[in-house]
Amino acid sequence: MAKRTKKSPDFFEDNPFDPVSAATGTTPKARSGSAGKNLKPPKRKVGFYLSATVWERFNRSFYELKLQGQSIENKSALLEAVLEFALDDIDRGGESCILRSLDKRYSPA
Repeated sequence: MAKRTKKSPDFFEDNPFDPVSAATGTTPKARSGSAGKNLKPPKRKVGFYLSATVWERFNRSFYELKLQGQSIENKSALLEAVLEFALDDIDRGGESCILRSLDKRYSPA
């Protein structure tokens, strides 16, 4: 009988690699103690199609804010802030400016 050359992984060993998290795309809960206090939330690269007009306006706004001395780390930080603001507005339901705008834009005339 041939010797086994491959070692099976021990899924219960203390290892920073978590196969369940890797497979599901979730992150393990921060361990207790001071090390978990400064963890930034995980980021994901996403892709969207935007009209050229919106993209140019976003770029122009980003650079205008930078020239005004506004502390913006990068375009991703600006977009995240804008999306959080928009999602907060959507959470307002019937009072949402965004939902009213979408109703006007996509409802039959």
